[in-house]
Amino acid sequence: MTLPDITADPSAADRTFQVDLRGLVDLLSHHLYSSPRVYLRELLQNAVDALTARHGLEPAAPADAFGIRLYADGSVVRVEDDGVGLTEADVHTFLATIGRSSKRAEKIAEQRGDFIGQFGIGLLSCFLVADEIHVVSRSARTPDAPAVEWRGRGDGSYTIRTLPASARPRPGTTVTLTPRADAGEWTRPTQVHALARHFGSLLRHPVTFDDGTSGPAAPVNPEAAPWARAHPTPGARSRALAAYGEDVLGFKPLDTIELDLPAVGLKGIACVLPEAVPAGRRHGHRVHVKGMLLSERAEEILPEWAFFVRCVVDAESLRPTASRESLYEDDTLAAVRDALAERLRAWMARAAASDPDLLARFLQVHHLAVKSLAVHDDEILRMLLPWLPFETTDGHATLDEFARTHRTVLVTSSVEEFRQVAAIASAAGLGVVNGGYTYDRELVHRLPEIRPGATVADLDPATLTAHLDPVDRETELAAAAYLAQARDALAVFDCDVALRAFQPASAPALLVDSREARHERTRSHLAREQEGGLWGDILGALRQEAPRAQLILNQLNPLVRTAVTIDEPELARTSAEALYGQAAMLSRRPLRPAESSLINRSFLDLLAHALRKDS
Repeated sequence: MTLPDITADPSAADRTFQVDLRGLVDLLSHHLYSSPRVYLRELLQNAVDALTARHGLEPAAPADAFGIRLYADGSVVRVEDDGVGLTEADVHTFLATIGRSSKRAEKIAEQRGDFIGQFGIGLLSCFLVADEIHVVSRSARTPDAPAVEWRGRGDGSYTIRTLPASARPRPGTTVTLTPRADAGEWTRPTQVHALARHFGSLLRHPVTFDDGTSGPAAPVNPEAAPWARAHPTPGARSRALAAYGEDVLGFKPLDTIELDLPAVGLKGIACVLPEAVPAGRRHGHRVHVKGMLLSERAEEILPEWAFFVRCVVDAESLRPTASRESLYEDDTLAAVRDALAERLRAWMARAAASDPDLLARFLQVHHLAVKSLAVHDDEILRMLLPWLPFETTDGHATLDEFARTHRTVLVTSSVEEFRQVAAIASAAGLGVVNGGYTYDRELVHRLPEIRPGATVADLDPATLTAHLDPVDRETELAAAAYLAQARDALAVFDCDVALRAFQPASAPALLVDSREARHERTRSHLAREQEGGLWGDILGALRQEAPRAQLILNQLNPLVRTAVTIDEPELARTSAEALYGQAAMLSRRPLRPAESSLINRSFLDLLAHALRKDS
């Protein structure tokens, strides 16, 4: 079947989309902009871009020759600039066409990188707080150009008229808003002033605010950013940067790292947090683009591992998204992220080489962040691994200190395994590191890369039991009956029982087990229960000889020496169950329901036995 050629239909006619401006403004307020407060940022941004274009026309003019003036008295909000202004044709082209930006105009389009805004929808944000926008503008491009007035209303209608030159003696633009009654939160004078300082504190053009009182206009950005100012000494510069970071971010930084990427025109600071934060919790960073605050929550400016710093930066070449509240993910942003990561690595290298006290304070707080970096960064690994603290049988120590004391460094695979063996291993002279925390086991195994001659091995039950002293044959034979009763009582937990002598003597028993062994025993039990079915066949194919747990009784402990002489079968079983329960609790691993029941039952049985004996 052949489809008709609808393009050849002479009755077809081009149509123009009809735009419901109120619906569009509602869309902006609920889905593009985070808050109505952005209207002032958009007005400031338009003013800054107009000033940028004016300086392009008059490059010889002093940097402070043109400025921005804000006015708010509760009844109106007004933003006036000395920028390039608009002709009547510009007004028809740009203000009356949604989505078209004056930055795309001929001869300016190729200079778009000089402007903050690029989307042509910023003026619509004013409808978030007002029903009418009043613009009076006079172009600096055309000598003796008349002033032009544009009034846009929230229903989508607008008017344009030409005014006498006296309506605006100098080139530039004035935007006036009459706030709606429900917008007072964002348009009262104190709030307008606060928003101007918030968004425009780093703008390079002079900005002032007037609240209509008799007092002089207040400067919004009285001084440049501290990294853009001259300081008498390096120490004074460091103190000024730290004070600025504390004022803006709300905490006293552990240290301040100056950031400077000339290729993208980025300057700023990274402030090291004085307190630890959970791994992976990324902080938002304050990002300015050409002086205008873009976002306070820009996570994408730094890699994920850099959660120990917060940044304040001002950049020239980063692209904002359409809402201008976050950064556009492109190759430039990726390159900036990598370059800033290098700056953080360089700071750590300098601290390691020249300021060990600072490095020690930093690692005490942020060792987890550095460990996460060292796993993937060989340079950081070589530089900082000897300094990183680990939990060991000698207490918290650096690997460098620990390796000097122990020829072989043993590392556990879990926290519970370390807690099971720490006291006994320490008494036996074994050097064990807790490898159960995030990154620790992997980093300990890489110790030989930076310390040739060091030996690292995983701790296994055979290594530990080999350092426990066997008891003499007579003692073993005397305890044989008790050990048989104990093995029978603990068979339900797949646990063997042995008698050894080890320090400390205060420890009655050691439970040697591992998470992997428990999982394998659980799988074997499931396979036996499902024998004959499809699930049983699958588990049976995976079945291995399940490793058994081992309860090692300490012959040096007075309680154990008494227990092994018990000749009453029920009491022997109960005492063995109690010793197993106490060893399981000391391991600090989660108890299975059967183990919790055993601990309760053995305690009550021993209590009942003691009461019968006393009576």
